Amino acid sequence: MVYDLNTDLDRERFKRRVNALYTKRSIVECKEFKPRRTDAQNKYLHCIIGEFAMQTGNTMEYVKREYFKRLCNPELFVCYVHDELAKRDIERLRSSRDLDTGEMTTAIERFRNWAAMEAGIELPDANDDKWIDYIEREMQHQKTWL
Repeated sequence: MVYDLNTDLDRERFKRRVNALYTKRSIVECKEFKPRRTDAQNKYLHCIIGEFAMQTGNTMEYVKREYFKRLCNPELFVCYVHDELAKRDIERLRSSRDLDTGEMTTAIERFRNWAAMEAGIELPDANDDKWIDYIEREMQHQKTWL
């Protein structure tokens, strides 16, 4: 069951349900639903990573992993998991599909700002449909190398 705790009715229903499960000493799972990134954000991210890759001669995978995730947004993507056998922490990169819309907006803005200031590469605004369409066509022409 999903409850919207912004409404009085659902808050009351949630409390009753939780209390009933608590009384029964049930095994339960409770998780928060966050708004997932949108298809438009997905398309836009793919596009600006592709543009950056074409301008730098890197693969899209490399740009996304090294520049977008590790360099521009480490607090959103880089985490460490302890490996008992190796007896050390292992770096893991979080998937961008796990970001909510706000986190994705922040990550994209940081990447765009970094690209402009540090790499001298201007990336299109999300509303610049003509530039984005052009980049998508170019990516199709160059997909063998990206």
